[in-house]
Amino acid sequence: MDALNETIAKYGSSESINTDQGSQFTGSTWITTLTHAGARISMDGRGRYLDSILIERLWRSLKPEAIYLEEITDGFQARRIIKDWITCYNTARPHSALDRQIPDDAYWAGLEEQKAA
Repeated sequence: MDALNETIAKYGSSESINTDQGSQFTGSTWITTLTHAGARISMDGRGRYLDSILIERLWRSLKPEAIYLEEITDGFQARRIIKDWITCYNTARPHSALDRQIPDDAYWAGLEEQKAA
């Protein structure tokens, strides 16, 4: 709650907040704070898995391939490890969802197609 209150005080409230249905997000204090801040509350539920499927897939790969392999001692090290992994993920690793293309290659090819159209 301290982090939520600090965030709202510093940056204002989002139009919409999407969380899962964990007890920390269904408590009356959380709901009341967001309601008073004017945020629309969305909780993942039946049929809502698509809301966060891309980030869930990313975390499903990042954690065992990078995070869990290191003894991370501070935020600087964590940032470096995550940055290195994401760089590899985007510039060197073929993805099945992209017909085995590397994301950077797929992105730039898509831009070229848009220019040609």
